[in-house]
Amino acid sequence: MPFLSKGCLGLLDDVEFLQEFHLFAQDLHLFHSESACRRELQFEKGKVNMEITVQSEELASEKLSEAHVTQAVKAIRVDGYVILENVINHEHLDILRERMDADSQILIKAGKWGGAGQLKGHLQQGPPPFAPYIFRDIVANPYVIQVTKALLGPGLYNNFYNGNTNCPGSTTQPLHRDGAHLWPDQEVAHPTAEVVVNISPQDTMEENGSVELWPGSHLDVSGRQIDEAHEEARRKIAPPIRGTAKKGSALIRDLRLWHRGVPNPSDETRHMIAMIHRVRWLRSNRRLKYRTGCEAAFENSELDHNAEFIDEMKKNDYLFNPKF
Repeated sequence: MPFLSKGCLGLLDDVEFLQEFHLFAQDLHLFHSESACRRELQFEKGKVNMEITVQSEELASEKLSEAHVTQAVKAIRVDGYVILENVINHEHLDILRERMDADSQILIKAGKWGGAGQLKGHLQQGPPPFAPYIFRDIVANPYVIQVTKALLGPGLYNNFYNGNTNCPGSTTQPLHRDGAHLWPDQEVAHPTAEVVVNISPQDTMEENGSVELWPGSHLDVSGRQIDEAHEEARRKIAPPIRGTAKKGSALIRDLRLWHRGVPNPSDETRHMIAMIHRVRWLRSNRRLKYRTGCEAAFENSELDHNAEFIDEMKKNDYLFNPKF
């Protein structure tokens, strides 16, 4: 285990951890046995934006075919992301968008800019963590969880419930990762341990500032900071694409994938809800806060929602002081 840092050695006394880590390390072969030629061929043909449209029989059973699960997992391992289309009810998204549009105006008036670089035009904004704005097909989407469980294993849990909003007139964020590799000084990337699940309540396209993604960059083992020289070197290997997705889609991406917000040339805000699914043994001390009354949306799920339901929340506290 050459990439296991000294800071993690205390865990080696935990037999259960050792067993899980052994399976985790075996996935390294899946990362590096995938042909680099496959990625290069995709880039040449312009077929980088990996999308899977969920079919009627899968919708009826609330279960993806094994072929689609395999395709999605491979896409995340190799390119760092996948898009599942047709998995979220449009009426639910419309309800969320109306409320989030109103919430955006509150943050804009307060000048509460957020996200990478804290730049004007970008908001750290999540959906309301209470009914009637909590929906099962968003917080406990069975198709998303089927993919993330296949990737991360049983016992996975959600460690984040918030998001970003790209406002009209925004600027370009610095290129960044949402998280670094677990261990420093690696020669090869470790398997995926965390994924971001992004859901937008509207179509996301270049015309409203869809996120810029850098395919395969999650396997880059350099430091978390990305300078201009590193960016240009990576561009020659695999240039960025835009994370365009139809309304009703979910974008699942490795936490380490390079990305950034870009200008929104439209006259409407573009929201992007975010959750982070984590491998079971990478624990966090925080619990995600939701107001009581929405518990049913989280029931009977294979995802540990890491949720705490509380009776009272201060008005707009979820906007100005989010408890991720």
